[in-house]
Amino acid sequence: MRVLITGITGMAGSHLAEYALGLGNVQVFGTYRWRSRMDNLHDLAQAGKLGFVAEGGNVTSCRDLENCIEQQADPRKVNLIQADMADPSSMKRLVGAVKPQRIFHLAAQSYVPASWNAPAETLSLNILGQVNLFEAIREYGLSPLVHVAGSSEEYGLVYPHEVPIKESNPLRPLSPYAVSKVAQELLAWQYFKSYGLQVVVTRGFNHTGPRRGQVFVTSSFAKQIAEIERGLRPPVLYVGDLTSKRDWSDVRDIVRGYWMALEKGEPGEVYNIGAGVARSVEEMLEILLSLSSTRVEVQQDPSRMRPSDVKMLWADCSKFAGRTGWAPTIPFEQTMRDLLDYWRKKV
Repeated sequence: MRVLITGITGMAGSHLAEYALGLGNVQVFGTYRWRSRMDNLHDLAQAGKLGFVAEGGNVTSCRDLENCIEQQADPRKVNLIQADMADPSSMKRLVGAVKPQRIFHLAAQSYVPASWNAPAETLSLNILGQVNLFEAIREYGLSPLVHVAGSSEEYGLVYPHEVPIKESNPLRPLSPYAVSKVAQELLAWQYFKSYGLQVVVTRGFNHTGPRRGQVFVTSSFAKQIAEIERGLRPPVLYVGDLTSKRDWSDVRDIVRGYWMALEKGEPGEVYNIGAGVARSVEEMLEILLSLSSTRVEVQQDPSRMRPSDVKMLWADCSKFAGRTGWAPTIPFEQTMRDLLDYWRKKV
C-alpha cells in the first residue's frame, strides 16, 4: 500500500510516518518544503529509515518523477519528496507520480496565534493547499482514501450546556485558523458529494507529546521547566490564560486514530477524536511541575493572551469509538513526562 502524508515534518506527521512504517506492507511517502525543519524526523534518520527521492528530494529535479520513485523509493524507509502545497503543478506532479492509495492531509499553518498575525497566509495555505491536492487527485482519476485533519478549534464558542461536544454541535470559529479548518472540512464534503472523493474528516482535539513545537502551550511550559532545571534561565515560568480547558490526548494515540479513520471510518463523515477529559491549562501545568524538583515562580505574560480564546474544548468521541473501536491508551501523566524528557534532551 502506498501512503502519502502531507506535513510529515510536523509532530503528528512524523509520528504517523513511524506508525505506518511499523505496520509492514506500507510504503510511506511524505512531502516537505525546502525550508521545512527536519528535527522531528531525527529518530527515523538515526535508525536509517529516512530517504529522499529525486536528487535530494527536489520534486522538480527529476524529469520523470514516477521513474525516480520506482528506482529510488525504499519500502523500508520513509521516502521524502520536496513539494509545495501552494503550487498546483507541484501537487499534480507529486500525486501523479506517487499514485497513493491513502493520503493523510496534515499540512497546515496550525498555530492559532500566528493566524491572527497572518490571516491571509493561513487561509491561503490551508484552504488553497487542500484544493490543489484534491484537484491533483481528480486530474489523474485516482480514488484514494483521503483523511483530512480538522480541528476542535472549529467549534470555537462553546456554551456550558453544549459539553461534552458532539459532532452535531454548531461551529462558531474564533480565529482565522479555525475558519480555515472549517473551510477545509466543507471542501472535503463538497468534493465527496460532487466528485465522489473518498474523504474522511477528523476533528482532532488537543494532542501533544514528544516533538510538540515550542510555541504550543504544553511544550512551552515543558521547555521552560527544562531550561530552568539546566540553569539556562531564572526560575520564573511565564504563562498566558490558565483557566481555559482542553481535551488533551497523546499524539501517538491520535495518529493511530487517524489510521483507523481510513480503515473503518465512513467517507463523507466527520469524527471527533479526543480523550473525553477536560483539563484546565493550570491543571496541565501542575502535572508538569510535579515531574520536576525545581521550584519556580509562575508569572502571567500579557503577550501570551489571545484576542479571543476558546474557553472549553471537551470531546464526546462516542461516534468515532463506536465506528472504529479506537480509545486512547497512553495516560496523560505519561504524555507530560515524555514531553518534559524530550525537552530535557533538547536543551
